[in-house]
Amino acid sequence: MTYSVIPTPSSTQTPAAFPASIPLPAPVAGSIPNPAPVAGAGFAAFNLAAPLTRALAEENYTRPTPIQLATIPVAMSGRDVVGIAQTGTGKTAAFALPILHRLAGDRRRVLPGETRVLVLSPTRELSGQILDSFRAYGRHLRPAAALAIGGVPIHGQRRAVAHGIEILVATPGRLLDLVDCRALRLDRVEVLVLDEADRMLDMGFIRDIRRIVALTPPSRQTLFFSATMPREIADLAGQMLRDPARVAVTPVASTAERVSQRVIHVERAAKPQTLAGLLEAAPQRLTLVFTRTKHGADKVVRYLNRGGLAAEAIHGNKSQNQRERVLAGFRAGRIKTLVATDIAARGIDVDGIGLVVNYDLPNIPESYVHRIGRTARAGATGEAVSLCSGEERAFLRDIEKLIRQNIPASGRPQVAPAGAHPQAVPAGARPYQGPPRGNGRPSRGGFHRGQRQGEGRRQGGGQGYRGRQASF
Repeated sequence: MTYSVIPTPSSTQTPAAFPASIPLPAPVAGSIPNPAPVAGAGFAAFNLAAPLTRALAEENYTRPTPIQLATIPVAMSGRDVVGIAQTGTGKTAAFALPILHRLAGDRRRVLPGETRVLVLSPTRELSGQILDSFRAYGRHLRPAAALAIGGVPIHGQRRAVAHGIEILVATPGRLLDLVDCRALRLDRVEVLVLDEADRMLDMGFIRDIRRIVALTPPSRQTLFFSATMPREIADLAGQMLRDPARVAVTPVASTAERVSQRVIHVERAAKPQTLAGLLEAAPQRLTLVFTRTKHGADKVVRYLNRGGLAAEAIHGNKSQNQRERVLAGFRAGRIKTLVATDIAARGIDVDGIGLVVNYDLPNIPESYVHRIGRTARAGATGEAVSLCSGEERAFLRDIEKLIRQNIPASGRPQVAPAGAHPQAVPAGARPYQGPPRGNGRPSRGGFHRGQRQGEGRRQGGGQGYRGRQASF
């Protein structure tokens, strides 16, 4: 069985490469054919329930995005969907609106400890944003909805599901905590949504997802979204979905046309000063800086702050309250520079980011596309600058091969003083102290005091990094 293809209407987004054939269970008898999306149609073409139409008008949403045009009619028909879509394409509304339309037509009572709709997402921030979207679109329906995420006490979440809810948005680990303590049952789930499935795979949640899926009824509708489609994700989709329609927009190998890209070749020790210069050149624009590790993000923030440049970090070691405060400040423009790891950035959905800086180049080429896609949104233009050290040139070649273009270099290569330690600061840069190192001698195991084991490894390589991902 192969995927049925939903054509996407013409737009700046183009159809993505997608596996031509993935083994799937036999199709369900009487499955509904794909409705054809109409380019240029408004939300009225979907015949959504009146409370939803009213909420969309209040949000000033008039024209659906390509993924919404392609997904909403299929999802409203009850058919399974597998979609390739990146952040910023409007995919949350693509699954939230059909779900709310379904609930509007059947407000039956939910039994204690059960949920009708289950949405799985990889991070706390993204889960919160999804729930906010459900509440915004469903403000005139007022569905019983709750959040189940780690990093906060479980007691309030147990109370939230005790009387039964219509929509539960959850991260996999906390969801299973609720199941294991018998606060929640999944055998009456009507709709299951997996959002950013590839990131859940990267974070080590694949076994949790398989267990969760096994606890839901086979008759459920499944809406499956991923920014990329590696083999493991394709296999998981094949096992979960029944005769799904396929939607694909914004291929992972494409970069936004309105993003100006350039690379600065720089010695590793000169990166802090180079970053500071980029920020000083346009101090009022929102800037998102990517580092490979949590510890690296904190080091960058300390360097910038000591030089008089305000910046904040967001990563898995921050408390939930800290992360929410920082994100709120960044959205409001009070915080101009945000330093993040790839995983933490999946929860950042902010328009108006003018500059993305790859302080550390990713060793996974697709991550580059995800990163720079944070700028040039909602019709705006943006800039993406990559700081490439000698040891990262192989990563740069892989990125250029993926996006099928050479990223132009700008400026002279930035060189650190001769004999400088890789983390030293070049002459003329602001003083950077770094974390306490004791007497400077390596401690047992070869790591300096204040340095975590596994830091500095290539992303995705070794159990040290995987452990840090899974702990997020």
